Amino acid sequence: MNARTRVTSGSPYEQRYGFSRAVRVGDRVLVAGTAPIEPGGGCAPGAGDQATRCLEIIAAALAEAGATCGHVVRTRMYVTDPADADAVGEAHRAFFGAAAPAATMVVVAALLDPRWKVEIEAEALIA
Repeated sequence: MNARTRVTSGSPYEQRYGFSRAVRVGDRVLVAGTAPIEPGGGCAPGAGDQATRCLEIIAAALAEAGATCGHVVRTRMYVTDPADADAVGEAHRAFFGAAAPAATMVVVAALLDPRWKVEIEAEALIA
């Protein structure tokens, strides 16, 4: 059986809801839905800046698990307004570049905090 490595990011929800920011099992790293929480608990007002923050948190979790954005093979982006798709997509492209992971973007009615416009998940394969 493969060892399981857990990564935490300090999100106030990790302890409260009992989850890890990321989990590595073998050559696979799964990063949980990541919200745009800034240090201190706030968040930027714009969707593009929020997406960038989500991706910064994801990149840090990947690094702690021994992966990079180049290892990402799948992402899921949840947005609350379809008008934000381009801003979120541009941030996604900036982080993943040539890796160009399989990606899904869906519009949802709401996220946990009403200030959040985007939440992002990622899966990486270290080969």
